[in-house]
Amino acid sequence: MEKFRTIVSEFIIDLKAQKLRAFLTMFGIIWGTVAIVVLVAFGVGFRKQTAASMHGIGEGIAIMFPGKTTKPWSGYGIGRRISLIEEDTKLIASQVPNVNAISPEFSRRTTVRVGTNILNPTVSGVNIVYGEMRNIIAEAGGRFINSLDLQERRRVAVLGDKVKEFLFQDQNAVGKTIFIGQTPFLVIGVMQKKTQPSSYNSRDQDRVFIPFSTFASVYGTVYLSDIIYQIKDPRLGEETVKEVRAALGKRYKFDPTDEDAVFIWDTTDFDRLSFYMFLGINIFLGLIGSFTLGVAGLGVANIMFIVVQERIKEIGVKRAVGATKKNILIQFFTETFFIVFTGSAIGFIISYGIIVILGMLPIKEYVGVPELSYEVVGITILVLITVGLLSGLMPARRASNIDVVECLRT
Repeated sequence: MEKFRTIVSEFIIDLKAQKLRAFLTMFGIIWGTVAIVVLVAFGVGFRKQTAASMHGIGEGIAIMFPGKTTKPWSGYGIGRRISLIEEDTKLIASQVPNVNAISPEFSRRTTVRVGTNILNPTVSGVNIVYGEMRNIIAEAGGRFINSLDLQERRRVAVLGDKVKEFLFQDQNAVGKTIFIGQTPFLVIGVMQKKTQPSSYNSRDQDRVFIPFSTFASVYGTVYLSDIIYQIKDPRLGEETVKEVRAALGKRYKFDPTDEDAVFIWDTTDFDRLSFYMFLGINIFLGLIGSFTLGVAGLGVANIMFIVVQERIKEIGVKRAVGATKKNILIQFFTETFFIVFTGSAIGFIISYGIIVILGMLPIKEYVGVPELSYEVVGITILVLITVGLLSGLMPARRASNIDVVECLRT
């Protein structure tokens, strides 16, 4: 403990004696720390914002649309139209283990009105799990479709937030009646606002959701517009698509490799692509910050070499009175770490302030908000330790290996 106090006191004396040099040395570490923290924090924030935006349509989901055969199969020719029905959802759920949830979906554009406010949105007939799969969450005071709505074919509706805004403005919509075509429906919920850059048919904010059993009875249809399923393991998305197409191919007698017979949009493809894309971006940003910090480390090493040269007489005296090479090495190595630690601590404080200020700017929708996460802190500390070791070891070894006689002669 006494040795440590001595090292600290000598370090403080040296800082006071060489204030400008100490400031310039620390400034490099401060700047490098700010660079790596802010850059990697931006990368993390951008990745999370992109994932949140993409998952506005749902997380780990795939949407399948009926099409026409383009390959002959079992005596059937090409150009045969495939039509999907509700029973197909049960078939897929029973035969494809990776499917976690599945919903049929009817869709059509029709007039929706309240008084003189008339809109022409997409009306979708869906089941209970659809809301959870597609991140359609009702605002407080409302709810999504439940099992009784389906069983009793209730005329109830959940409104997208933009539909509600147009039909009801600032009024509470829950409990009110809307007309879908000429049929009255009770509003049971309004969707919470969400970010959704991708969609099919139309964005959820511009849609009206009703029970699929009610949709079938009102419009007299059994053929689905599409089927949506959610998978348990996104890494098996491609295999799941093949299994789903094989199950439907067996029922409708088409080639399981015929992608046009049933087109499947697997959104997990983007998840896999974005993982590697943002891994590359974060590595790139981390490297830029690391190079900046590395340059600062070289500056620290150069300064410490100068310090060693200036203190040769001091080193000689200490060695003459019994200090070992290890004592000298630890002293200069510790002084280097003091510089790196002090500069990095100031750099972290400045970085935190910058991240807080940037978080107040209206940039989240575009590039996300920089985030000082454990990931960012861990990367920065690892780089700082590496820089501290490399920049401190060489000057410290030089100081410890100086010949005692030469030191005293100087």
